Amino acid sequence: VSMNISKSEITKETSLKPSRRSLPCLAQSYAYSKSLSQSTSLFQSTESESQAPTSITLISTDKAEQVNTEENKNDSVLRCSFADLSDFCLALGKDKDYTDEAEHATYDRSRLINDFVIKDKSEFKTKLSKNDMNYIASSGPLFKDGKKRIDYILVYRKTNIQYDKRNTFEKNLRAEGLMLEKEPAIASHDIMFIKIHIPWDTLCKYAERLNIRMPFRKKCYYTDGRSKSMGRMQTYFRRIKNWMAQNPMVLDKSAFPDLEESDCYTGPFSRARIHHFIINNKDTFFSNATRSRIVYHMLERTKYENGISKVGIRKLINNGSYIAAFPPHEGAYKSSQPIKTHGPQNNRHLLYERWARWGMWYKHQPLDLIRLYFGEKIGLYFAWLGWYTGMLIPAAIVGLCVFFYGLFTMNKSQVSQEICKATEVFMCPLCDKNCSLQRLNDSCIYAKVTYLFDNGGTVFFAIFMAIWATVFLEFWKRRRSILTYTWDLIEWEEEEETLRPQFEAKYYKMEIVNPITGKPEPHQPSSDKVTRLLVSVSGIFFMISLVITAVFGVVVYRLVVMEQFASFKWNFIKQYWQFATSAAAVCINFIIIMLLNLAYEKIAYLLTNLEYPRTESEWENSFALKMFLFQFVNLNSSIFYIAFFLGRFVGHPGKYNKLFDRWRLEECHPSGCLIDLCLQMGVIMFLKQIWNNFMELGYPLIQNWWSRHKIKRGIHDASIPQWENDWNLQPMNLHGLMDEYLEMVLQFGFTTIFVAAFPLAPLLALLNNIIEIRLDAYKFVTQWRRPLPARATDIGIWLGILEGIGILAVITNAFVIAITSDYIPRFVYEYKYGPCANHVEPSENCLKGYVNNSLSFFDLSELGMGKSGYCRYRDYRGPPWSSKPYEFTLQYWHILAARLAFIIVFEHLVFGIKSFIAYLIPDVPKGLHDRIRREKYLVQEMMYEAELEHLQQQRRKSGQPVHHEWP
Repeated sequence: VSMNISKSEITKETSLKPSRRSLPCLAQSYAYSKSLSQSTSLFQSTESESQAPTSITLISTDKAEQVNTEENKNDSVLRCSFADLSDFCLALGKDKDYTDEAEHATYDRSRLINDFVIKDKSEFKTKLSKNDMNYIASSGPLFKDGKKRIDYILVYRKTNIQYDKRNTFEKNLRAEGLMLEKEPAIASHDIMFIKIHIPWDTLCKYAERLNIRMPFRKKCYYTDGRSKSMGRMQTYFRRIKNWMAQNPMVLDKSAFPDLEESDCYTGPFSRARIHHFIINNKDTFFSNATRSRIVYHMLERTKYENGISKVGIRKLINNGSYIAAFPPHEGAYKSSQPIKTHGPQNNRHLLYERWARWGMWYKHQPLDLIRLYFGEKIGLYFAWLGWYTGMLIPAAIVGLCVFFYGLFTMNKSQVSQEICKATEVFMCPLCDKNCSLQRLNDSCIYAKVTYLFDNGGTVFFAIFMAIWATVFLEFWKRRRSILTYTWDLIEWEEEEETLRPQFEAKYYKMEIVNPITGKPEPHQPSSDKVTRLLVSVSGIFFMISLVITAVFGVVVYRLVVMEQFASFKWNFIKQYWQFATSAAAVCINFIIIMLLNLAYEKIAYLLTNLEYPRTESEWENSFALKMFLFQFVNLNSSIFYIAFFLGRFVGHPGKYNKLFDRWRLEECHPSGCLIDLCLQMGVIMFLKQIWNNFMELGYPLIQNWWSRHKIKRGIHDASIPQWENDWNLQPMNLHGLMDEYLEMVLQFGFTTIFVAAFPLAPLLALLNNIIEIRLDAYKFVTQWRRPLPARATDIGIWLGILEGIGILAVITNAFVIAITSDYIPRFVYEYKYGPCANHVEPSENCLKGYVNNSLSFFDLSELGMGKSGYCRYRDYRGPPWSSKPYEFTLQYWHILAARLAFIIVFEHLVFGIKSFIAYLIPDVPKGLHDRIRREKYLVQEMMYEAELEHLQQQRRKSGQPVHHEWP
């Protein structure tokens, strides 16, 4: 079918009457003749450009060579008049039950019909200036001619001997339609840059092959009478809100370019239906991220040698033919002129000023612009991180309330008062040689500090955090579904991945036909795969056993050192030797954790490579799971020891259990073991966050400073081009976002698993994440090369890991409350053995006498210290004068039964609440689900109407009768 329609014929067309398939919400949108003349000239220039041979200039130090390529004549379908753009305008009526959002269009209003009258000319000028800003912000570094945009950069060394592979690869790239330009580095004579530009015709061809969805119609939304009344109410509340002070956290949207595609229906791009799509400017129709993604797709599938597996830029980088490949940043992130008066120079500058700058720490994130610049995968990471940080606010507030509740009621605590007044109660020695009897009231400070974390609000906070984890994950699923809809990822399916070079090289002799592509490819036999998995799992268990060995070493250190600290020369350490022992052990444990983490990364890398994963995504998932297991066990093993084993198997005075029959096992402090657990969690969490922040930002800053310093020594007044500045930045780490997710997931574990023992964990996590968002933003915008804008619909394997942590958190918090804290012993005493057990004076404190009841007696004469009388120790055993001395009392078994009952009831109750909440909160909001289904229907109808309109225009041109329906 011919696509050439004269402008005069289009302007004479009358509006097409709606057919019975027409949709009332679609607006009539015929173009004015003036805008059509502009569009026609634009596409005619494209036609002439596509017919002319393409000149590619290769600039080198010695000479410049001209390479001429002819465009494929089969792509003549692209050579069509831009007047066909008018065919995307449908002439349909409106219905009273539908509203059209075309009045809020961000493209040129002259493309709308006369019914849409511009009421405010100043607003019109603002919209035009916004379009101008869109064009400026989407530009980037250019070729030498100042016209062709650089979409990708390849870097190699001139001294590298892989010339033939590079030459063949570059010739094949030109044959595919790419334009290349070489330019030597200014700071280093051995570095050569290859700038890549993808022309319009090639861009359209591959956009069609990849089924990239592009905007073709402004959205319209269904409304009924109820929603209209709700709309009036929303307008009323909006007026009230405008009278109030503006929320300082909200970004000023006028400072950002209009992202038109987020408010448009989209469909798979087709050159045959190019007249359907909204093409205001062919230079900005495809975003920089889309252009880079298409170029990378071509780089990954271009051969450099004969052979099935001799394909792809990654293999060329692995064998040293190239040393880097990356999309360039759009320009400098700083400007000498203020952004408020002169506007942004590019999207990178805008991201820095409105997102990555530390002064914007309290602002919302511009997620749409992040997605536009860095791609959906990185956009989803920052969306998840922002959502997690926002959800930490209520958790931090409740945790702070629990802490302050303990702080304000500390002096009223019956347990603390009894300990502080127990001047005549002597505790048995906590070590064999250098320890003496200790008055119970010496533990007054420890008792008060313990009460801060172990009070009446502990159980409530543990239940709250278990429910919070579920709400966080369920609402994140809803948030993710909204983002995937907004970013047009609903129908996106990840294309079939290419095989890893290592997998191909290992199994190239064994091939089977891929059921997806229908092509033969290397295959890993099942027996070989199972064997390698068993070896990998064995390696994982070996590393976990190594962690347990390290924890055991720290335990032995505590046993040996506590005797030394008890007789230390410094009075402070001698008086608080238990605190000194715990603090020193925590610091040593943290150093061991950091050292083992370095070893774990290398071992996890080796084990993952040993498995020979088939694709990169399989490799990333396997590596991420190993790193999580290693670091989770490494970080939490010592905490599990303190929470559930410290002081549990020490025996009793006169019959202590000893390690290797030499070192007496460590006991808990007279005030309990919870203070040790809090100290362990607080120190590790605080120090690890400081270390991670330094490694994420400080290390790249130092490296980039050194690179700039070397450049300044080598050159003087020459200006460095953008691509060379990018080359001098640090590349994104090899594992992509794995390190970022791993850090946050481990923090999520700290925040939820032992939160009953440390209510301030959510507050520390919140403060860290506020810094982390800006730190990561600053790193991505200023310190790293621009990563490939990859697409993704979720956060991958990390969602399953987060759900697993949520389940583990319920179990561990139940055990912490039941075993580590004194909540259950106090509860049993209050209702079974205390003053309230016999229903006496209701005004009397039910915990009166609890401390004396929780301490057992021991005869000092049995210790051989030459002392008589009795000392006390924490346990429920019979006194020396009983018929069964030092045996467990009935109260011990009552407490044990209560602990087991509490664990069962707590877990079932919390799991039931979690399941009920997960059932109540659907992953996709009902309104969004209906909108997605309706838009699929609308897109089909609009395609039908556009094709019908185009067919009628062709019939009018040929003099044939016109039908309003398909013949």
